Amino acid sequence: MRFLLAAMSLAAFVFSGNAALADKRVAFVVGNAAYKNVPQLPNPAIDAKSMARVLRNVGFDVVEGANLTRDAMTAKLLEFGKKSEGADVALFFYAGHGIAVNGTNYLLPVDADLKSEMDVKLGAAINVDLTLEQTMADAKVKLVFLDACRDNPFAAKIRSAKATRSVNVASGLAEMKSGEGTLIAFATGPGQTALDGEAGTNSPFTRALLANIASPGLEIQQAMTKVRAQVNDETNKAQLPWGHTNLTGTVYLNPSAAPAPDAAGPATFAQAGEVELEFWRSIKDTNKVEELNAYLTNYPNGTFKPLALARIAALQDGPSTTTRNLTGGVDPATFTDAADQVSEDQIGLDKNQRRDVQRRLTGLGFDIKATGKFDEETRSVMKRWQAARGYPATGYLNKLQHKAMQSEIVSSRIATSDEPEDEPARRRSSGGGRRAHGGGGGMAGPGAVFGHMMGGLFGRR
Repeated sequence: MRFLLAAMSLAAFVFSGNAALADKRVAFVVGNAAYKNVPQLPNPAIDAKSMARVLRNVGFDVVEGANLTRDAMTAKLLEFGKKSEGADVALFFYAGHGIAVNGTNYLLPVDADLKSEMDVKLGAAINVDLTLEQTMADAKVKLVFLDACRDNPFAAKIRSAKATRSVNVASGLAEMKSGEGTLIAFATGPGQTALDGEAGTNSPFTRALLANIASPGLEIQQAMTKVRAQVNDETNKAQLPWGHTNLTGTVYLNPSAAPAPDAAGPATFAQAGEVELEFWRSIKDTNKVEELNAYLTNYPNGTFKPLALARIAALQDGPSTTTRNLTGGVDPATFTDAADQVSEDQIGLDKNQRRDVQRRLTGLGFDIKATGKFDEETRSVMKRWQAARGYPATGYLNKLQHKAMQSEIVSSRIATSDEPEDEPARRRSSGGGRRAHGGGGGMAGPGAVFGHMMGGLFGRR
């Protein structure tokens, strides 16, 4: 009898899991970057492709678009609205410019040319409240993600328009309340602006969404807690996602239980999640170090980490009969001891030594100019290097990490890429008339960005 009950329980569990995956799931995913009347944005189209691929992997029927005009965006919304009728889960993701006028939020197509409040309200922009009401009202669960809180150049134009009187125009988006069964998440707080991130990659908010919302067995509100923590940490507390939820039950985008860690042996392909596996397949044959580093950044303890590290070594040093792990021989404490400003100061790096660190980062596939100054850009690149190696990603160095970096064999391309800043002066003092290259301007590096990689990455962008 106990066996029969156990069998029935197991059957019910399997059925419920299959039913969850069989739910009607529809998503609207659009990224607008190639604006015609203001400077283009670096990431939204890439963000949309990444998000579309992740959602398809967990059973969503995705209505996808990039760089849409007003008419094209309306057509996509009509398609999404029809598909959302009777949906169990409807998800709305938008990356691009957004604007708040008198407390109402609007999304901006790439052909928007806003000079006044009238332009906004008479059809040049997409009213968020009206759009969500018309396209998602019939869905049981509604999830809204808006990566649209960027610094908006249209805001100043509207404020200065003579026809606009007593209008409140915000660069970021205004606060929104969610209705029953709805979760709304913004890249940052109301009225604030979010960071784009490095060109050719994901924005910090989208990158955190990709890393968490489809994690096996992770409930969506728990996932959003992880998203906020990741963005807050990655931006050094400069950006904190904000949201409002009125969900009445638990929601899983990927109800599958997370696989139990196997301490008995090395990871196998079967242990990799679908998203990670798709990511790896898209870049496993690449000849670009930065694409492999992108995998390591997103999956610092990923199934294919040893393969990625070995391939990086092969690309940097040429064909070799020996497979090397870049973290082999590193003091184990390097993986646990977090660095900060104090620990970095204890190393005592002078300007030339800081330039050497920057050159090494470039030689390892993390492009950065060798200025000798550890500015915000350098900190960001350093965090990507740390994450790729499995070290605590703080953006600062300690003695162990500095030693580990020096032990890595870097590409020979950085050997003559630039010189100490005082080199031209020494040449002039010795009578040399040849001009020095100086700085980091002549440094060759892997491509500035990997938009092409992300295009193949998740099919996403």
